[in-house]
Amino acid sequence: MDLKIFFSPLDEDSVADIKNANSFFKNIKANIDTMPDYKEADIALFGVGEGRGAENYESAHSAPSAIRKKLFRLKKGTGAYKIIDLGDLRPGVDLGETRGRLKEVCKILVESNVLPVIIGGSHDLDYGQFQAYEDMDKLISLLNIDAFLDMEEGAGTYENHQHIHKILLHEPNYLFNYSHLAYQSYLIDQTAINILEKLYFEAYRVGHLRSNISEMEPIIRNADMLSFDITAIKSSDAPGSANAQPFGLTGEEACQVCWYAGLNEKLSSAGFYEYHPDFDDPMQKTASVVATMIWYFIEGYYHRRNEQNFKNNDYLKFVVSMPAEPETLSFYKSKLSEKWWMEVPFPPGRERYARNCIIPCSYSDYQAATKGEVPERYINTHAKLI
Repeated sequence: MDLKIFFSPLDEDSVADIKNANSFFKNIKANIDTMPDYKEADIALFGVGEGRGAENYESAHSAPSAIRKKLFRLKKGTGAYKIIDLGDLRPGVDLGETRGRLKEVCKILVESNVLPVIIGGSHDLDYGQFQAYEDMDKLISLLNIDAFLDMEEGAGTYENHQHIHKILLHEPNYLFNYSHLAYQSYLIDQTAINILEKLYFEAYRVGHLRSNISEMEPIIRNADMLSFDITAIKSSDAPGSANAQPFGLTGEEACQVCWYAGLNEKLSSAGFYEYHPDFDDPMQKTASVVATMIWYFIEGYYHRRNEQNFKNNDYLKFVVSMPAEPETLSFYKSKLSEKWWMEVPFPPGRERYARNCIIPCSYSDYQAATKGEVPERYINTHAKLI
């Protein structure tokens, strides 16, 4: 399909002053005079300046260009870049049509093995990102990073406060796992956390993430889809959000999360949402932070090692005898990256779950098993497989 019908090209004047051959912009192909061929790309950037799902979001249309202004002037990172910028997605007559266009574009790209990076408006757009997987005949895991849970209900509630609720209730159901990082306890209803726990999903407070970010790496490594709300970043580092909070992740921690996400070979789409240029400082600090996050995500992508074939000699297998059910637990450790995985057998006749039966874990999970304790990751995954 010709994606040109969905997009408006970039403004040539906005990049005319970029002369450095080592700049990010000079090493990608952008939709200025002609639409680049997405089939030859690894990563496709595009903006979605849609804000009708949020309150006070008049500057949504300018968010992608403000982030590009910072991103394009960064230096090229590692790897032979095969990156394109498709331009800005043309908005629909209503919010539903915009999300439908986003769904269609992401579906085309993912099915072509091209990773879409969405430079978005309001966070509810990730519902369209999620719907792109609907016809792919696989169960997916979603990673959401946000200070809020966005599971509100009722009339008068803005779309960007209820999109996760809609994802959880979406039919047909192809959501295998939902992981939420960096929520702030005083901003959310404990009932919502209880719902996630009953579904054997994961939610971690910002303090938990900050105190041991390396333990969060297996959660990030398990995701097929990343949805990042910059409200998760504290306002001193990212003031450009209508809901900016005094506490949260630092800009450096947000970049670390994006690096981990880029490394994740399962991950096939990423979206960065809720940047409001009208709320940013005069130097557009938030745009710089988001641009750097995207840069680190791409850097992680070009450091991927294709660690998914657990039958080759690049892995050490450890089988741990347990005092009760299960009788044994099997772990795999990569000789290259020293990352760990754990096997959770799926019931006969449920081959649909096969891609989710070997899950990322940490060394501490292996240590727990050697002490006779069944890791919580195993319990939660097994509950979803049976």
